[in-house]
Amino acid sequence: IDLVIRQLMHRFKIQCSKVVRNYPFLMGQGIWIDSENLNINDQVGEVLKNGTLSVGFIGLAETLVALTGKHHGESEESRKLGLEIITHMRKYLDDESEKTGLNLLATPAEGLSGRFVRIDQKRFGKIPGVTDREYYTNSFHVPVYYPISAFEKIRIEAPYHALTNAGHISYVELDGDTAKNPEAFEAVIRCMKESGIGYGSVNHPVDRDPVCGFTGVIDDVCPRCGR
Repeated sequence: IDLVIRQLMHRFKIQCSKVVRNYPFLMGQGIWIDSENLNINDQVGEVLKNGTLSVGFIGLAETLVALTGKHHGESEESRKLGLEIITHMRKYLDDESEKTGLNLLATPAEGLSGRFVRIDQKRFGKIPGVTDREYYTNSFHVPVYYPISAFEKIRIEAPYHALTNAGHISYVELDGDTAKNPEAFEAVIRCMKESGIGYGSVNHPVDRDPVCGFTGVIDDVCPRCGR
C-alpha cells in the first residue's frame, strides 16, 4: 500500500505542476470544481485536488487460499481473515486521506486480473487455487467457478461493500429466463437489499439465433422463427 501511495502522490505532483493549456479540453469544459476560474497559464493543482487517487485490489480469494488453503466461499476462518485484510486496508487509506487532505480510496480493480496472474505464474509457477487459472478473482468476489447458492454468495460478499467506499459490485449469475420466475428474481433482489449490497447485478444468459437473428433467451425452440 505504501508503494502504491508513493506512486500516486508522485504522479499527482507531476500533474499539479501542469497548467491549464496542457489540458485544454479537460479544463475548458467546466467539469472540474473551480476550473472555470483558471486562466490559460494557471497551474491546475487546486482543481485536481478535487479528484480521487484510488488504491484497488484483486485476488482476495486467491490470497486466502495461499494463507489458509481455502477461499472465503469455502471457510468461515477465511471469511473472517478476508474481512480483517480489507478492514485494515480501508483504515490505512482513511488515515492517509486525513494526513494528505486528499481523497485516497479503496476500490476494486478490473484490468490487471489477467496480466498479474501471468506475471506471477512466471515468478512462482502454477500454485493450485492461487495462480493456476487465467485470471485472479476480481476484488472480494467469491470465485465464479465455485458452486454456491445466490443467497450465500450475497451474504458473504455484502460486508465488503461497506469497506470499499470508492466502488463495489456483486454479481449473481442465473441460468434461465428470469421472466418465467419473477418470484425468484425478486427474492434475490430483496436479499441483496437486506444484506447491505450497495451495487448488485443479476446476469442471465442471452442467446442469439444465427439464422433469424433473434436475441434473448432461447430454450429448445427459437421464439421468432420456430427452429
